[in-house]
Amino acid sequence: MTLDSTAPKPNWFSRLAHPGSFMTWSRPILWPLGIVTALTFAAGFWYALFNSPADYQMGETVRIMYIHVPNAWLSQFVYGVMAVASLGTLVWRHPLADVAAKSAAPLGATFTALALFSGSLWGRPTWGTFWEWDGRMTSTLILLFIYLGIIALWRAFDDQLRAARIVAIVTLVGALDIPIIKFSVDWWNTLHQPASVITPTGPKMPGTILTPLFIMMLAFTLLFLLLHLISMRTEILRRRADSLSRQAAQRSAP
Repeated sequence: MTLDSTAPKPNWFSRLAHPGSFMTWSRPILWPLGIVTALTFAAGFWYALFNSPADYQMGETVRIMYIHVPNAWLSQFVYGVMAVASLGTLVWRHPLADVAAKSAAPLGATFTALALFSGSLWGRPTWGTFWEWDGRMTSTLILLFIYLGIIALWRAFDDQLRAARIVAIVTLVGALDIPIIKFSVDWWNTLHQPASVITPTGPKMPGTILTPLFIMMLAFTLLFLLLHLISMRTEILRRRADSLSRQAAQRSAP
C-alpha cells in the first residue's frame, strides 16, 4: 500500500478544530480566560456603578443598560455562531461544527431570556410598562422560542449525527429573525430608540456611558467564550462516553 503524496493535507484550522486537538489546546486556556473574564467584569461594574453618571431623563435606572445591552448583543451574536457552525455541518462536514452549535444553544437562550428580563425591568420606569408588543421586543421573544425549539430538537434524537443536519437547516432558517431584530427600530415605530452606538456619524453617547458599556459587552462576550469552551468539552466527553458504552454493550451481547 502506498500513500498518495498528491492528496490534500489538512490545513492548520482543520487540525486545530479536530475534537482531539481541541481538547488538548482548550484545556490550558480555561483558567486564564476565566481570570481575564472576572477582572473585566470587575472593571465594568466599577465603571458602571461608581464612574458613570445617572442619565438626565432616566436617572439611576440607566445602569440597567449595562446588563441589558450586552445580553441583547449576545442573544444575536450567539445565534450567529450557531449559524456559522450549521454551515460547517452542512457544507464542510466539520467534525466539531455540530458540537459548537449544540453547545451554544442553551447559552444563547439564557442570554436572550436575560435580555428580555432586564429590558422589562428597564422598561417599567422608562416607558411605564414591563412589556409592549413592539417590533424589537416581539422579534427577540421569537428568537427565544427558536432557541428553545432548537434545544428540544437536539434532545429529540438519539443519533446526534442525524440530528446535526436537521438542526443545522432549522438554525439557518431561524437566522432570518436576526436582521428583523436589528432593523425593527428602523422599519416600524417602536418604543426602542434607534441605533446610538454604531451610527454613520459615530456614537451618540458620552464617553462616560460608552466606556463602561463597552467594557461590560467585552466581559459578557468573554463569559460566553469561556462557557462555550467548557460546554463543548463536556459535549465531546459525553459523546465519547456514549460511544464507549455502546461498544461495551455490543461486545457483551450474545
